[in-house]
Amino acid sequence: MKQLSKLLVVIFATATFSASAAPKLWLDYKGKKGPGKGKSVVLISGDEEYRSEEAMPMLAGILSRHHGFNCRVVFAIDPKSGLVDPNNRTNIPGLEVLNEADLMIIGTRFRALPDNQMVHIDSYLKTGKPVIGMRTATHAFNFGGGKTYSHYSNGYNGPKKEWKGGFGKLVLGDFWLNHHGGHKSESTVGMIAPGAEKHPITRGIKNGDVWGPSDVYGVRLPLDKSSQHIFLGQVTKRKGPRTNDPFFGMKPTDDEAVAGRKNAPMMPITWTKNYQVPGGKKGRVFTTTMGSSTDLVAEGSRRMMINGVYWLLDLKIPKNGAKVDLTGEFKPLQYSFRSKDYWPKQSKRPAAFRLKKQKKK
Repeated sequence: MKQLSKLLVVIFATATFSASAAPKLWLDYKGKKGPGKGKSVVLISGDEEYRSEEAMPMLAGILSRHHGFNCRVVFAIDPKSGLVDPNNRTNIPGLEVLNEADLMIIGTRFRALPDNQMVHIDSYLKTGKPVIGMRTATHAFNFGGGKTYSHYSNGYNGPKKEWKGGFGKLVLGDFWLNHHGGHKSESTVGMIAPGAEKHPITRGIKNGDVWGPSDVYGVRLPLDKSSQHIFLGQVTKRKGPRTNDPFFGMKPTDDEAVAGRKNAPMMPITWTKNYQVPGGKKGRVFTTTMGSSTDLVAEGSRRMMINGVYWLLDLKIPKNGAKVDLTGEFKPLQYSFRSKDYWPKQSKRPAAFRLKKQKKK
């Protein structure tokens, strides 16, 4: 009997160790000191092009270390290998923490998640808690017809009339339209929108501080009547004659505004609005059509995001804006689609995307 008991103890201990030793399918960040202490933020990555798997861990590091928020970053994961694979549109584990979250930040593109994952997003939205949508979140989902959450799909036009346009339209304010600026040839300079000069989200940010190599998205105007434009996107190009440089028009020094209709009028790249899904409570949204990981190299772009977090959670934004110092080395890849076999070859688990300590010079 004693031998059996010892055997059971060994089996239990081995199973416990194996479970704890298994690589996590998400990243958790424990908040340090700051106004966000005790609050939780869930950051949802999962797009094929704009490297949200790089952007979200970077933002989580800032939110947890400088501002005290507990954060979880979730990823598109290959269910067989457990590896990060943004090309996999049907699996983002770890979303159950939305049940206790204070804020959801989403940057997905054309996902078709299973019901047991989507239910957490749906339940969160029904609470009316705040949402930040980044870049491709305007077209975050794409299920096709006949599915439980088909009405979340980009441009939905089915029998649930109140969901016309899908998640992008109902919650964030618009769904996918087009590339207003030249894709991979023109960049975006943020200009404070008329009437938003004293909005708390603009604190510590002046015209030109918000910059990104991704182009301005087209938006259907006017937006929802509850919306307020915060930043407009000036479409910019490189000064001088065109060259064969692959980053032509996509550097901070490329600050010459494009003449003509692309900037008359300028499209909003950041706005706030109210939302309410059927059967749910009212909530607030901060939407930006920026959000490529390379967009967040600019301090002003990061400050816009963190100020937005504070505003949504009714926290006082400092006069000079929120602190947005990087918490480690951040060298994002140029945005682009990757081949089907690219991510399996990378063989990266979520832990690989946590920012490493900056090397001392």
